[in-house]
Amino acid sequence: MTYTEAIDLLHGLRLFGARPGLDTTRRLAGLVNSPQHGLRFIHVAGTNGKGSTCAMLESIYRAAGLRVGLFTSPHLVSFTERIQVNRQPISENEVAAFVREIQPFLKQFPAETHPTLFEVVTVMALRHFAAQQCDLVIWETGLGGRLDATNIVTPLASVITNIGLEHQQWLGDTFDKIAAEKAGIIKPRVPVITAAEPGRGLEVIANVAQQMDSLLTAIDLNDARGALLDAARLPLLGEHQRLNAAVAIATVRAVGTQIPVAQEAILAGLSRVQWPGRMQLASTLGGQTVLLDGAHNIPSAEALAAAFRQQFPTAQPAMIFGVLADKDWRPLAETLAPLARRILLVPVNSERTLPPFELLPACRSANPSATVEVCASLSDALARSKAEPFLLITGSLYLIGEAMERLQLLPAPPADERGLNEWTVQR
Repeated sequence: MTYTEAIDLLHGLRLFGARPGLDTTRRLAGLVNSPQHGLRFIHVAGTNGKGSTCAMLESIYRAAGLRVGLFTSPHLVSFTERIQVNRQPISENEVAAFVREIQPFLKQFPAETHPTLFEVVTVMALRHFAAQQCDLVIWETGLGGRLDATNIVTPLASVITNIGLEHQQWLGDTFDKIAAEKAGIIKPRVPVITAAEPGRGLEVIANVAQQMDSLLTAIDLNDARGALLDAARLPLLGEHQRLNAAVAIATVRAVGTQIPVAQEAILAGLSRVQWPGRMQLASTLGGQTVLLDGAHNIPSAEALAAAFRQQFPTAQPAMIFGVLADKDWRPLAETLAPLARRILLVPVNSERTLPPFELLPACRSANPSATVEVCASLSDALARSKAEPFLLITGSLYLIGEAMERLQLLPAPPADERGLNEWTVQR
């Protein structure tokens, strides 16, 4: 089986959607000898900051000399980004070999419990991390937590970065309901670390932790202003990233008896962390400054706006903006449009894209002084904005991935693999 054939098979699994529940994942993992039982995990859930916190934890533990697996989603450009060991993505040959191995097992499942794309990828990651003899795996949830395929593991620590209103049609329409789903990753007597706020899920998380006899560490902005973080010279911009770093530090300390890490490794790891597409500054060959950030929901848009005004108080950029129709996009426009003097609205390369002309009234209302244009594509917007000295690209992470590929910030895979990020939930 070639890599292209493997990707085609994975594309076909999208037909099965995203099905909440753990039984299929457990059974599929069992067919490949349950590799999760020989691994150690830190399990990370939350509305925002999961990926950044995972990247920080991975960098810290790698600086401490461990062999570290990293499982995250969605990918920006290449599917292989999702599964990394010491920040080296799984190879195309390894993807093809796993898909060839797993293909006969898939035929053992009836249609109603057939493994979904995410379930297969979750087991692929477990298999890869076991084969690579990882000392520790930083393990990000996909959707929610309680019924997410990643929840078949028992970790050294459970991390819930924060709670916001997102995926409400599946996780619930209140902070408490969403917090209850994400708190489903908490295991008996396993420490819990969170930056959830009072009135926004913290009480629910604390209650579940108490029921599970799990020690809870709650992090707030005071923890993000500590001397250790000042010394770390965190390269990721924004106060919200300092809060994520404080969560990462608290997590390292919570599992310090099982995996001791010196303060020097914490500092080194934080100072070297990289996480593409999140407040990422880049320069084009033509000298244009580009800031890319996947502000795809209200909390992340508010974080981007605050960080942008703090870091670039006098900047008046052009902004390329595109969102998915199933997001709460009007508040996104209200938050982000005031940052720019010129706004170029684009479709996202996704079947769920919001037509850019529907964004037009919201952006004009939020920033009447800005020039707002509708573009046929991202390529069209990049061409129109080529002479702009400062360009902000934001909205969907899918848009960020396409931009990074077109700006040659990430290498392009053999075929367009962003379609593997598409999913719908089956009830």
